[in-house]
Amino acid sequence: MALSDFLEQLDQLASSAEKAFQEAGDASALDEVRVNFLGAKNGQLKSVQKEMGAVGKEDRPTAGKKFNECKTRIEVAFQAAKDRLGDPAAAKSSDPGFDMTLPGHEFHLGRLHPITQTIEELKDIMGRLGFSVADGPEIEDERHNFEALNIPREHPARDPLDNFYLGTAQKAQLGHREENPLLLRSQTSTVQIRVMESTPPPIRIISLGRVYRPDTADATHYPMFHQMEGLLIDRQVTMADLKSVLRLFARSYLGADVNIRFRPSFFPFTEPSVEADFSWNDGWIEFGGAGMVDPNVLRAVGYDPEEVTGFAFGLGVERLCMRRHGITDIREFYKNDVRFLEQF
Repeated sequence: MALSDFLEQLDQLASSAEKAFQEAGDASALDEVRVNFLGAKNGQLKSVQKEMGAVGKEDRPTAGKKFNECKTRIEVAFQAAKDRLGDPAAAKSSDPGFDMTLPGHEFHLGRLHPITQTIEELKDIMGRLGFSVADGPEIEDERHNFEALNIPREHPARDPLDNFYLGTAQKAQLGHREENPLLLRSQTSTVQIRVMESTPPPIRIISLGRVYRPDTADATHYPMFHQMEGLLIDRQVTMADLKSVLRLFARSYLGADVNIRFRPSFFPFTEPSVEADFSWNDGWIEFGGAGMVDPNVLRAVGYDPEEVTGFAFGLGVERLCMRRHGITDIREFYKNDVRFLEQF
């Protein structure tokens, strides 16, 4: 294409656009003209720009300069038409049927469940005490849920009526044999076994997640609940370290005025073992078990109990949340009553 023809085409396009914008009588007509001349896909200006490639290479700087002048003329004409016709949004606000003083519609934003809020805060507190977060599967085998935790086959904790064992079809689908059945984990202690199997000491971890036990639902029990498991393995770890960590944790979460006591207890995977209670409503409520990791557990994961020691604890997340917010019935967390949940 000759340069003169291209320049003449640009002049005609700019003149046509200026005339069309001047004749636009309302916002709708103005928008049609804008799309016709300035549309990003099928606008006339875009079409003419594509023809620039047909201009000789030596003439393209002149053609490009003229094209920019044409584009500026069209945009100036468009802006002048907008100023003449006024802003459509402003015109709407001046409509007597539109009262801009009326309040708008409130947006109802969602929020985290109180249990999730508690879990995040517990992670933050334990993180400041030097513990990192570890995760594990909720579907476990008997080795990780019982045997590696020093719970023998004849122990009553392994009773099928006290656990959620999975059906045969589910086990077969996941490729597990009958002699190592699967079940929904009954404690987050399974995570400490998996971590110790793959990580040499020292270890300082917590694990938070759901656990399952066929308990009858009442004010303080539920068949699905959350635990925070803690584990510290190193040289010369003592019961004093365990008590110090639990006291620091409880006072960080529940406040400096909380009273804590430790009662002797027994768990197959810790020795010695304690139950930790905190004061609540002029009484005491258990919020978890703890103790020094049993040497048999250390041997089961390949550790030498003559070289390292450690402690473990498991705390009920729901009970901590209940104590914090004065909730007296654990079932409130799972009723999905918005009137209850929106308080948090």
